Amino acid sequence: MRQPVKDYRIGIVTPTLSASEDEFRGAVRVAKKYPGMIKHISLPENFQEEQETAITQILSLGDQKDIKAIVICAGFSGILPAIQKVKARRPDMIVITAPIWDDPDMMAKYIDLCLDTDWIKRGITIPEKAQRMGAKTFIHYSFPTHMAKEVLAKRRDIMKETCERLGMKFLALNTPDPKTGAGSTPMLQFLQEDIPRQIAKYGRDTCIFGTNCPMQDVIIAKALELKFIMAEQCCPTPTQGYPAAMELEISEQDAGDFDKINTMIRRKAAEAGCTGRLSTWPVPVGYFFPEFSTEVAMKLIEGELTDIGISSLSPMAKEVAGVDVYFEKMKPDLNNYYLIIMDSIIY
Repeated sequence: MRQPVKDYRIGIVTPTLSASEDEFRGAVRVAKKYPGMIKHISLPENFQEEQETAITQILSLGDQKDIKAIVICAGFSGILPAIQKVKARRPDMIVITAPIWDDPDMMAKYIDLCLDTDWIKRGITIPEKAQRMGAKTFIHYSFPTHMAKEVLAKRRDIMKETCERLGMKFLALNTPDPKTGAGSTPMLQFLQEDIPRQIAKYGRDTCIFGTNCPMQDVIIAKALELKFIMAEQCCPTPTQGYPAAMELEISEQDAGDFDKINTMIRRKAAEAGCTGRLSTWPVPVGYFFPEFSTEVAMKLIEGELTDIGISSLSPMAKEVAGVDVYFEKMKPDLNNYYLIIMDSIIY
């Protein structure tokens, strides 16, 4: 472990534990890794209604002279004004966002490094992985209000194109919409009833993908029962769907120990006869980003890193994640905004 450097600190900004567990726990992990060097703050629970409070919190980090970098792992839009003010006061302040969702071109002007998941490219990587796992059919479950989102609709279309290229059958099926009517209950009941129908029709070499987080508990539970393929959840992490579907008992002490959690999942998959049929990313991206961003910030502050190109970032990311992490520019002309895909673990 690197010995703490005494003459600076790094501020890490995340949502609260209840609002976004992975980012919060990721920041806590970094604070334990580098005692005394990390100032971790949580944004207001209701960010959209308390943006001025959030801006004030971030500005307060910028006012502390020993803080040389700010890492923001929040997944909100509306944070850029705070960064602009910090940069106006402290042009030397290193700012890394992983992610925030303001205008990319504006972000790239003020932020040293912007990071996010490559949500669109997953339209290629998920079906390709499903085929490697043995899938001949790919079923995409969603609902109208989700498909009204451009990024999700575009990913679905790319999934269809990828399946056609690979010679896999693709089906896009609608569930009841949880954003209208009676919430998630009708959607989950539909999945309980429809997934067995589809597997009976298309067989076990079918990959089921759902675009909504609450779907994952049902999909994975049904995969354990029916032995179909679940290549990746909407948010790829060992802690989405698996703990509930497998009734894993994860102690507070083990909540961030993904080696242990992945071992528990692999054991449960084997007991259910599903070895090789379930997969995800080995570490939540929200947990990965705070640590990786802090390592980048430290190297920038200490002069060990002068270039934030892909060739510099990739080996650092692998060291943190334990698997290869692939970076692509968000836009060809943005040299400090990257989207990532992480290698998978197959249980």
